[in-house]
Amino acid sequence: MKSIVQHLREEKKLTQSELAEKTGLSLRTIQRIEAGNTPKGFTLQTLASVFEIAPEKLQASEEGTNVNRAKLINLSILCGILFPYGGVIVPLFLTYKTENTKNRDLGKSMVSIQILLTMALSVSLIASPFLQKGLTVRFPIFLIPLIATIVLQLAVVILNGISLNQKQDLPKKLKVNFL
Repeated sequence: MKSIVQHLREEKKLTQSELAEKTGLSLRTIQRIEAGNTPKGFTLQTLASVFEIAPEKLQASEEGTNVNRAKLINLSILCGILFPYGGVIVPLFLTYKTENTKNRDLGKSMVSIQILLTMALSVSLIASPFLQKGLTVRFPIFLIPLIATIVLQLAVVILNGISLNQKQDLPKKLKVNFL
């Protein structure tokens, strides 16, 4: 994800060296800021004046690394345990109410995984009575995919939570996004 400074620099069609020259800052400082360091004090004021924007807008880049909303979306997946399709509906609602693009992208990835899990569960629940009758088993087979899905949802929520805390990103993302 691009930093705000990098986006503004590219918008003005400047190289990092040209921006460094224009601001009087070192090239290394520009590189650090674009890599994710937050500009402060003189650096912040200088960049704001060159880009002709309020300094607060440059500090909004910190918001991109704040994944608290993504953590909330991740936890809301557990609603799927309480009521059918809750693991899709609640996180989807929270995702689309999110303004931060990084959190929204993370939310979309999480919801896509839940859509897959929910579709697999639905198909297996529909097939289980036929399977049970065909195998002439007394044990209610529908419990197997139901319990497996709940365990899988818990595992996904835990793995996502750990990764969001440590790396500010998801451990794995689907190549296919349903949203």
